[in-house]
Amino acid sequence: MKLTQAEEKVMTILWSLEKALIRDVIAEYEDPKPAYTTVATIIKILETKGFVGRKPIANTYEYYPLIEKSEYTQVFLKSFVKNYFSDSFKKLWLIPL
Repeated sequence: MKLTQAEEKVMTILWSLEKALIRDVIAEYEDPKPAYTTVATIIKILETKGFVGRKPIANTYEYYPLIEKSEYTQVFLKSFVKNYFSDSFKKLWLIPL
């Protein structure tokens, strides 16, 4: 399943931190930082898609990735090659740089 650019950004941060509160994720963004509610919504979507899990901590949640970055990269690359290069890795490598 392909993630949006915003979802990929949050996942990249979670893969880097391994586990984090929403405020920890926001702290990793460059300025201007997104709103708390924006990041919370993205994480909720990632939970629904099965990419993120959560554990209650006091009155909030700690979030963590449910899939490895390498697993997502492999699925994304296969989908990219299928959609843009007729399912042929050979065609991908023949593109002039």
